[in-house]
Amino acid sequence: MERMKNQPQGGTFSTETHIPVPEDTLSAADCRGLADALSSVGDKWTILVVGALAGGELRYNEIQRRVNGISQRMLTLTLKRLELDGIVTRTLFPSVPPRVDYELTDLGQTLRAALVPLHLWAAQNRGTMAKHRARVRSERE
Repeated sequence: MERMKNQPQGGTFSTETHIPVPEDTLSAADCRGLADALSSVGDKWTILVVGALAGGELRYNEIQRRVNGISQRMLTLTLKRLELDGIVTRTLFPSVPPRVDYELTDLGQTLRAALVPLHLWAAQNRGTMAKHRARVRSERE
């Protein structure tokens, strides 16, 4: 069956979240830079740490309590990278013992805002994903 020109493809609907990406707008260097930025902010621990800091500044141990399952080493590495990228500020208070607080920067707040729709999507679809995983696992056995 031949499709008529200028007719939308059946079953494909544009939504307000559909944003066309022109194929020829990014150079190879731009793609590498974009991949670098996405790898920095798109990993599991970064997302959870940014979520923990969404309510304001926290001490290291409080972040670790809020981010279930993160090791001390991984939290330290994540916070260092986020500070290096300008997403988190680290404030050292000269007290005994020393107190260190972490807080999202303005850039970090924009990342948090960008992650909210992802969080909502994950919350809405985690049950469906779990069912699919269980089905695929049972088919492979």
